[in-house]
Amino acid sequence: MNTGLIHKYNVPGPRYTSYPTVPYWDESNFNVNDWKFSAVKSFAESNEKEGISLYIHLPFCESLCTFCGCNKRITKNHDVEDPYIKAVLKEWQMYTDLLQERPLIKEIHFGGGTPTFFSPNNLRQLLDGVFNHADQCDDWEFSFEGHPNNTTREHLQTLYDFGFKRVSFGVQDYDPVIQKAIHRIQPFENVERATTLAKEIGYTSVSHDLVFGLPKQTLETIADTIQKTILLKPDRLAFYSYAHVPWLKGNGQRGFDENDLPKDEEKRALYNLGKKLFLENGYVEIGMDHFALKSDSLYSSAVDKKLHRNFMGYTSSKTQLMIGLGVSAISDSWYAFAQNVKTLEEYYDALAKDELPVFRGHLLDGEDLVIRKHVLNIMCQLRTSWAQPNEKFEGLDEVITKLAEFVKDDILTVNESGLQINESGIPFIRNVCMAFDLRMNRKLPDTRLFSMTI
Repeated sequence: MNTGLIHKYNVPGPRYTSYPTVPYWDESNFNVNDWKFSAVKSFAESNEKEGISLYIHLPFCESLCTFCGCNKRITKNHDVEDPYIKAVLKEWQMYTDLLQERPLIKEIHFGGGTPTFFSPNNLRQLLDGVFNHADQCDDWEFSFEGHPNNTTREHLQTLYDFGFKRVSFGVQDYDPVIQKAIHRIQPFENVERATTLAKEIGYTSVSHDLVFGLPKQTLETIADTIQKTILLKPDRLAFYSYAHVPWLKGNGQRGFDENDLPKDEEKRALYNLGKKLFLENGYVEIGMDHFALKSDSLYSSAVDKKLHRNFMGYTSSKTQLMIGLGVSAISDSWYAFAQNVKTLEEYYDALAKDELPVFRGHLLDGEDLVIRKHVLNIMCQLRTSWAQPNEKFEGLDEVITKLAEFVKDDILTVNESGLQINESGIPFIRNVCMAFDLRMNRKLPDTRLFSMTI
């Protein structure tokens, strides 16, 4: 890769799991009643046709991983499980009362935190409670994030019996020096055991999450990690760029020295080596940070142009309405976003008052809705079109002018009706989306909000 382009485009930028991105939500024109109206409208338009998605945030972890920027609560006290599940189920009942009809659930995803912190019996109680008020779509896809150190056969079997067929194991890196630096001690044997158990039980998509750009990571260590990963042949892979965001409150990213982090072209070389090894072993690159075997649904969705991106990252299908349950969870009705309060104390307090625990959100205006489609097209299909009147927006000419620089650098091609990302331009798709991000460009941040794009 051209190192000059890395230096030019390696700037802070969003990952575009939404548009507008959270720092640019217009919270002043948002209230919870607007969100409720939006959710009901979206549900009426889409439930019978495609169902809804549920994201359930399970925030507890027994120890802090110092690479993690997620919302979590560190504790070894498992007495926290039962009250949290009761709270999540109360929030869910409040939504089903609001919607007035039984939802058809197409997608469920357990994120965290560490979902497998919870006992299999408590996860069973959670899902029993969910399905007391909902039914399952015919073409469902249920998934969860498992920690290889504590995911048991009983965890896997319990969730499989409810229809979970996809599991993602957080691997990050196998090198013991790096594991110590990020406080994630996790032997290869634990990942092998969890992966083998999942396949034996019948999971059709096992994913491994790897991270490049971690402290003390080198070409030799990343090659060893990937070679071990290939031995287990997961169906899909997330190969994320480490997001160094030590300014976030509650973030543990001060457990290592800044000088330990691979920089710029050194970091990108880690990705390029990983990509080379994945492609040589039958994986296909999907979007900007995922790989899948051709037998996996993520690949077929990409081929069929059904790939979607939301707050959970890339998914093989979409629903118009996604309801987020639990502390800090984000919901999406397509017309609006809503985020729950970020602390357990605030979450429990709101529910005790019979209030949805939403504390901020954004109502998308007409311009937002058009730009959102362009950002999704670029992130998922590596192309977008503005040939039709409903694909145009007031600032399009300004955006096209900015795209000329990307054309000059061979990142994309543009014609009068749209753009196509070139193969060499895939590492820069976040930068291309930033050209469309009118909300950010109208109010450039004066402090660091995002991780680096490359």
